[in-house]
Amino acid sequence: MTKNWDKINELIREGKLHISDHGYDELSSDNLTVREIIAGVESGQVIENYPNYPKGPCVLVLQEDKNGHPIHVVWGVPKIALFPAVLVTAYRPNPEKWKDGFRRRKK
Repeated sequence: MTKNWDKINELIREGKLHISDHGYDELSSDNLTVREIIAGVESGQVIENYPNYPKGPCVLVLQEDKNGHPIHVVWGVPKIALFPAVLVTAYRPNPEKWKDGFRRRKK
């Protein structure tokens, strides 16, 4: 786990989270719910880390939906604040673009 992911998990446990507008749009388009995203946080695995992202550090996490199917979630923390954890986007990964159990991008 990364330091950013540890902080994000802590904020989520404390209820300090925000879903971005884009996040809501993507959840809706892939028939995902905020509830199942939050429920899968504890078992999430960081697959990419973006510590220098311009809006603040974020991570791409592999989680599972309520049926055990893979989903990717980008979580971050605003650059100029200590909270909240922000769900930037969440989507069902395309198997044509990912390998190794959706953990690595295909080249």
